[in-house]
Amino acid sequence: MRTRSDLVLALAATTALCGLSAVASAQVTSPKEDHDAAADYEATAPAKTVSGLDYSPNAGRKYPMHVYFGDTHHHTANSGDAFFAGNRLTPEDAYRFARGEQIVSSSGVPDKLSRPLDFLVVSDHAEGLGIGFEVFSGNPSLVSDPVVARWQKMLKAGGKEAKDATNELISAQAQGTLPKPLTDPAVAGPVVKTVWQAYTATADKYNQPGVFTAMIGYEWTSVPGGNNLHRNVLFRDNKDKADQVIPFSAWQSEDPEKLWEWMARYEQKTGGRMLAIPHNPNLSNGRMFAVVDVEGKPLTADYARRRAQWEPLIEVMQTKGNSETHPTLSPNDEFADYGIQGWDNGNLTLEDVPETPAMRQYMYIRGGLLNGLKLQARLGINPFKMGMVGGTDVHNSLTSIEENNFFGKHVDQEPRPDRWSGVSKKGLGFTRYNWMYTAAGYTGVWATENTRAALWDAMKRKEVYATSGSRITLRFFGGYDYQPGDARSRTLADAGYAKGVPMGGDLAKAPSGKAPTFLVAAMKDPESGNLDRIQVIKGWMDAKGETHEKVYDVAWSDAARRKPGKDGKVPAVGDTVDVATATWTDTIGDAELAAMWRDPDFDPKQMAFYYARVIEIPTPRWTNYDAVRYGIKMAPEVPMKHQERAWSSPIWYTP
Repeated sequence: MRTRSDLVLALAATTALCGLSAVASAQVTSPKEDHDAAADYEATAPAKTVSGLDYSPNAGRKYPMHVYFGDTHHHTANSGDAFFAGNRLTPEDAYRFARGEQIVSSSGVPDKLSRPLDFLVVSDHAEGLGIGFEVFSGNPSLVSDPVVARWQKMLKAGGKEAKDATNELISAQAQGTLPKPLTDPAVAGPVVKTVWQAYTATADKYNQPGVFTAMIGYEWTSVPGGNNLHRNVLFRDNKDKADQVIPFSAWQSEDPEKLWEWMARYEQKTGGRMLAIPHNPNLSNGRMFAVVDVEGKPLTADYARRRAQWEPLIEVMQTKGNSETHPTLSPNDEFADYGIQGWDNGNLTLEDVPETPAMRQYMYIRGGLLNGLKLQARLGINPFKMGMVGGTDVHNSLTSIEENNFFGKHVDQEPRPDRWSGVSKKGLGFTRYNWMYTAAGYTGVWATENTRAALWDAMKRKEVYATSGSRITLRFFGGYDYQPGDARSRTLADAGYAKGVPMGGDLAKAPSGKAPTFLVAAMKDPESGNLDRIQVIKGWMDAKGETHEKVYDVAWSDAARRKPGKDGKVPAVGDTVDVATATWTDTIGDAELAAMWRDPDFDPKQMAFYYARVIEIPTPRWTNYDAVRYGIKMAPEVPMKHQERAWSSPIWYTP
């Protein structure tokens, strides 16, 4: 539980979204620098008295003043695997739920969000869009195939048989052994076209500019050998342009370069815009950030240019785990083990070969960012220049990922006493259980307004960040002239934009004798825990072409009692979670943190990237809430608590 004063403080803070406020920032600006606070404030004061015409500080502001939270990765019954797994809720149900309405789940459980979302991308699989219903209803062109006919009987039987059919379908997609009628354009094509155009009509119906954005999108589901190469494709456009094409699917090609070619043709044909977001690189077995293409050929400058153009973002967090980094990849990062349990033993389908440490630099995002620096040095272009987003990948039409209101990924993971112990998948000598799924994640978008165009534009310029599921507010700017007083200003963003670039941006060439400075500020989610700390993660390449990484604690809570050790690391924040009742108290941590930080190890000759990571105090995990609600005891290895977090898009420095 939290105290009333904690909630009041956090709620009051939300009134300063354009720059955050300064309740806690003064004590955490930088432990290494002692400045005169009065002089700092004086340095940021207006240089002259304003006239009546320019009195309002808000008039004329063109930068984003609000963050919008939503889900970029969502499946309804139109996805074949979702329908096979029991989902009967439509895109319309998904939008109604995201906008705050109460919906009854496919398993018969009422559900409602604590707060509506600002946007939703329904990204159903292009492969056989709407085909699940056709199989279930006995479309003669499909059930004439004996495998499809058997699947229909299994779906009708429900329970374990339906789940087995779902896993067979997913494996067949991975191994390229789907029954021919499912992939025959003459059979599936008319169904896909009809379902696509019905979906875009529903998206336009629920899209309310300024209130709620229903962004049109779909998922391209390339999964060769079970290795995840999926991309979510997001349209900037409305139905009139989206209907001029049928989504390009992995049944046409599993090569992402072919997807980019199709996207280019779409833009040329319609005048519209598209971008793609790869997801779950943690399940790609070293394929997502490989330094060779799908044919095993070394990457070229043309490949790097096109990938950077079409794929400006990467999904760092979702129900199938965390893709930021891994302890074997980042041994000096004490927070590197978050959300990986059960997801670091093999690929998406637990086929092919087991995961090995050697694969991880090519499948976790920090490794991809580091290898991007090497490729930029060799090719002149960085193909892995990616901003961070979070998604859910729910397959039950419900973006219900609050820890105390988690409805799982699939219908068979919706609330019931024994769901935690359910088996999701077996293979390669491993078993994935339902308790390994994470209640995650969201994308925070700094946009000028809540519209398709404004949100898409912010995503394209990477002014976005990911969270593990809470709604942390995060700002991150880079430049050369920030001062500690900028971090204490109630209009921090004014200085952020005026003196530098926001998250996702590029630093200009370093002025002689100057190291880059960064403004970072975070504010707690009023319904989640206080903040533990803000860190900056730096990656760079030295003169020998070797890459390095380092994690810096730049602002932390309870600063009076928490002092960095000899190793420079800040001690753990503490733990107030009562597992017996699934509660916590905000008696540790701070509601807000902010700092100006200067890179103490900067070398102007070295390429580098920087991103911010915000970590909350420990709070109960969804498994803890289930254990208390149902009065059950779970296996000792099941985690009961965790520390929610957020990741900014990086800022890059190129000499």
